Amino acid sequence: MRSESTNSEYAPPHGDVLQMEQQDYSYQRAVGAASRVHWRECFSLPFTRAQRSSTTIWMAGLTLNHDTFFCAAARGLGYNMEALPVPNNKALNIGKEFGNRGQCNPTYYTIGNLVGALRDLEARGYARDSLIRDFVFLTAGGCGPCRFGMYATEYRKTLREAGYEGFRIEQLAQTGLVDGGSDTNGGIEFDLPLTKALVKAMLAGDILNLLGNRIRPYEAEKGATNSAMEKSRLYVIEALENGKPVRPALRKCRALFEAVAIDRLQPKPMVSVIGEIWAMTTEGDGNYQLHSFLEEEGAEVSTQPIFSWMLFLLWEQKHDLAMRMRLRGADRARRGLAGVNAWKRMAVTRVLEQVLLSTIRSFARAAGVSRLHLPDITKLAKLSDEHYGLDVRGGEGFMEVGKFMEIAQNKRAHLVLSVKPFGCMPSSAVSDGVQSLTTAQNPNTAFYSIETTGDGKASVHSRIQMMLFKAHQHARSEFEDALAEGGMNIEAARRHLARHRGYDSALHCPRHRVATTAANLAMELAKG
Repeated sequence: MRSESTNSEYAPPHGDVLQMEQQDYSYQRAVGAASRVHWRECFSLPFTRAQRSSTTIWMAGLTLNHDTFFCAAARGLGYNMEALPVPNNKALNIGKEFGNRGQCNPTYYTIGNLVGALRDLEARGYARDSLIRDFVFLTAGGCGPCRFGMYATEYRKTLREAGYEGFRIEQLAQTGLVDGGSDTNGGIEFDLPLTKALVKAMLAGDILNLLGNRIRPYEAEKGATNSAMEKSRLYVIEALENGKPVRPALRKCRALFEAVAIDRLQPKPMVSVIGEIWAMTTEGDGNYQLHSFLEEEGAEVSTQPIFSWMLFLLWEQKHDLAMRMRLRGADRARRGLAGVNAWKRMAVTRVLEQVLLSTIRSFARAAGVSRLHLPDITKLAKLSDEHYGLDVRGGEGFMEVGKFMEIAQNKRAHLVLSVKPFGCMPSSAVSDGVQSLTTAQNPNTAFYSIETTGDGKASVHSRIQMMLFKAHQHARSEFEDALAEGGMNIEAARRHLARHRGYDSALHCPRHRVATTAANLAMELAKG
């Protein structure tokens, strides 16, 4: 009756309301004490090394290439690892049915996808006890000023509510790439071989995704790029599963992509997708099929590679170490880091960074990726420092701000879309607040923030279409200016293209001057 009294003209005095609330709470407490059992997180049975051969490890969370390549690399090391399908809105609904309210979309999609897979196997005759015994889920883990640190707890709670209590969740920490170490249960050992396999798989996924993004918008035959991608994926999987070098497999992929006929003299707006790592990376309903939608609307898409995240983690290691080395009196050591050879650790981190950069470049050369733009994390940090604290952690840290500023200042995109789960604290509450200033300082590059909720797809697509209208105009203007500067029209440009061997190749990437690829090619033809 309280709601009625507070909405009417008459409300009881404050003391009466307080007494009613106390009585109501006492009643609930008396009833709840007998009928409610509060959930406590209980860790499941260990996943041991002896169980490795009889246990299937599921994982998911990135693009199809990244997930399938990592699973193939793990199988090459003796793990039975399989990738779950890309989560869809059915997975979202399952996650919301059993999960707590107010979670991040990645939580709902990921755990709903897992519960859906378990239900499918159960419907095919698997006993529930067998599912809990014979399967494990591997997911990213970590902490920070957002809900990411609670993902594993939410997964276990949802599994319990769905009837799969005891199903094992194993976490790959964000720092595992650098720190190494082993899982205490022994079933999954995050040692050097697995770390190297993970890095190779992620880099191969990045390189093939980059090729697909460059070629697909300009293909003469629709679907030719995806066909080359499917065949290329098999080459890389075969190499990783059998412990073979990845570069020869990428050279085979190069031939497949090079055979795709293209026409790059089409002015298409360049759209850069940044934001929270899961939301900007997933290829399904989690971001409203954003990448494919943009291409259908006539745009060229630039996605953020996973190696940017790897370089960012290494940069953080160097930054934090340098800060500790400058401390005095913080611990027993003269310059901090008691018991640690700080100079050696810094040197090792720098060597790892150079090895990673060298591997990225060698993979790119093998696959035929020319003019690869590698992120300079130190430069991004300098660009961001005035607006975003470099020691603020969570999400991508300062990189969202730095990426937009670098893209805008170097004319790398007409439109930047920052994608994140609804209510993402590091991205929505912090980065987007800063972007209101940086976008005002860089008005020539449009910026639009997208908070994904799983619904509202039509509304989001409609708003992006409005932003793309101006981006298309900008791309056409850049192309026309490039033709005029070179004293050509479109027919003359095509004649020049026919005379310049290799410029019409799917693997050719014109030198960057402006955001429009067609304009860059026209300027190159005029000078050639």
